[in-house]
Amino acid sequence: MVKDENVEFICLMFTDINGIIKNVEVPVSQLDKVLANKITFDGSSIDGFTRIEESDMLLHPDLSTWLIFPWGEEHGKVARLICDIYRTDGTPFEGDPRVNLKRIIKKMHDMGYTHFNIGPEPEFFLFNIDEHGNPTLHLNDDGSYFDFSPVDLGVNVRKDIVLGLEKMGFEVEASHHEVAPGQQEIDFKYQDAISAADSIETFKLVVKTIAKEHGLYATFMPKPVQGINGSGMHINMSLFNGDDNIFDDANDMLSPTAKKFMSGLLKHARALTAVNNPTVNSYKRLVPGYEAPTYIAWSSKNRSPLIRVPAAKGKSKRIEMRSVDPTTNPYLAIACILDAGLDGIASDYDLMPEVKDNIYEMSEEKRREEGIVDLPSTLHNSLKALRKDEYVQQSLGKGLTNSFFAAKNAEWARYQQTVSQWERDTYMSQY
Repeated sequence: MVKDENVEFICLMFTDINGIIKNVEVPVSQLDKVLANKITFDGSSIDGFTRIEESDMLLHPDLSTWLIFPWGEEHGKVARLICDIYRTDGTPFEGDPRVNLKRIIKKMHDMGYTHFNIGPEPEFFLFNIDEHGNPTLHLNDDGSYFDFSPVDLGVNVRKDIVLGLEKMGFEVEASHHEVAPGQQEIDFKYQDAISAADSIETFKLVVKTIAKEHGLYATFMPKPVQGINGSGMHINMSLFNGDDNIFDDANDMLSPTAKKFMSGLLKHARALTAVNNPTVNSYKRLVPGYEAPTYIAWSSKNRSPLIRVPAAKGKSKRIEMRSVDPTTNPYLAIACILDAGLDGIASDYDLMPEVKDNIYEMSEEKRREEGIVDLPSTLHNSLKALRKDEYVQQSLGKGLTNSFFAAKNAEWARYQQTVSQWERDTYMSQY
């Protein structure tokens, strides 16, 4: 393939604890070394990886992730391989988010299930850029949900993104303008857990690259503009054993196993929020009035709770978790969601009754009567919830848990020390 496609460079990609893509680029002359798992890098330079005294790490490429980027051919084509991180003694590095997801998948296999399928719905904003190529605060259009050209000025960008994704092997199901001005959504077909996480990371790279070619800046920041809807990444999930969807039941909305799985998600929901919504800005989206969930509940009838059960049957039967946003590290999020569900299956948690009314319109007293509690309202509160939930910490493993807390506590501390324009506008003249 390298020879037939005139590939000149290979990007060996992996992900740090924050979900940021990293890569080591090598010329094709190093292909034999790549395939022999002999490419090394300094792990101490990557957030959440190793101390400087144990920094040498090896890249083990997953050959099933081979693809050729549909851009940048002026110096020959560029291909990529997604890698797992190994120590120099040949053991998998437990601080690699992809390796950790594989650990939870093995646990799933040991419980008798073969696949955890994930269908993500990532949203993003398109902003105009200034003369220096930096993003402005001017959105590229004033369109809204399902708008059509010429109101929807993002249509050509989305078409090129879809075409680029399809060249790379994605099966894109739909693309459309979202509710907020400048907001877009592109949905691709469900995949197994590892492939879905790989695809989410690749998707972000493709979106940003093609938007730049159109003179625009794409951001997956959850709430870049106040007063409008933020960007989420709803996660649709289903558990399979061979060809059988374990969540489906011909005589009920969900199978007993699916209900137990969902009870685990609800049990660990507050701690999961730290992983699924890992930035200070994430919580500016999780507020009432903008279609994002703020309460821990489930429903098949409305979209205000944390979990929705779409009206589908057979292989399409699934559970949708609506809080997740695209700043999450998909390997960590999927691992923790899957493990929380497996805990529900293995345990005997009571599943709260379905909430059929709009939670946003309920009084606080009514919510208490229904047993509905809030999601954490800040990164600080979600980190406290994670600190109390040892099970979700085990889903991450000790190394990733410690690195996650270190990174996020530092982020919260920086935020606390920042004086915002809102504070100046509100307090300087008053006091």
